[in-house]
Amino acid sequence: MNDYPSLAVKVWGELACFTRPEMKAERVSYPVMTPSAARGLLEAIFWKPEFFWKVREIQVLKEIRYFSLVRNEVNKKANADNAQSWATKGEGFYCAEDDRAQRHTLALRDVCYIIKADVVLKEGIREDPAKYRDQFRRRVDKGQCFHRPYLGCREFAAKFSNPAGDEKPLALDMDLGRMLFDLVFEKNKTGRGKPRFFQAKLKSGVLNVPPELYA
Repeated sequence: MNDYPSLAVKVWGELACFTRPEMKAERVSYPVMTPSAARGLLEAIFWKPEFFWKVREIQVLKEIRYFSLVRNEVNKKANADNAQSWATKGEGFYCAEDDRAQRHTLALRDVCYIIKADVVLKEGIREDPAKYRDQFRRRVDKGQCFHRPYLGCREFAAKFSNPAGDEKPLALDMDLGRMLFDLVFEKNKTGRGKPRFFQAKLKSGVLNVPPELYA
């Protein structure tokens, strides 16, 4: 652990959807960004195998507003084996028109957050965290990213910048209930992750992430 203050980045967008995992067929968003969504957004801006992000807090800067939409989606997920078979054998092609279904999404509109997070070096790494902190700041200053950050769903693109310093969180207290913290992956590297939840509360517009979740 180091004594550096948490890094901060301001993110915003026209649309967002931080899907509740208990909703299967249709998407329903949490009222605010989840820690896992914040981590994913930070990694889109800057990621290195030497460290990981610890999200400390998420400040909500704009009123929570919902909207609904209906989209045509396909029922089946892409399968690498089938795709390879189509490419080599030229048979059994997938027809999306025969697999479409209309699904409802309850999402958020006109969102804006400030994410505060720490760079934590992985075990065995002897670099100074300041090296990665400076790289992150430079990337935010220049608007650079590895891929376009998004707000929950890839089609809901996010913009980002340094906080101006005069932003104020929404004056709102809310019990958010059981919220997804992140997926915890097994040590045997099977690629299977287990969801981990926590009791989330919004206090004066700030969602604080309990540090013990990272233990």
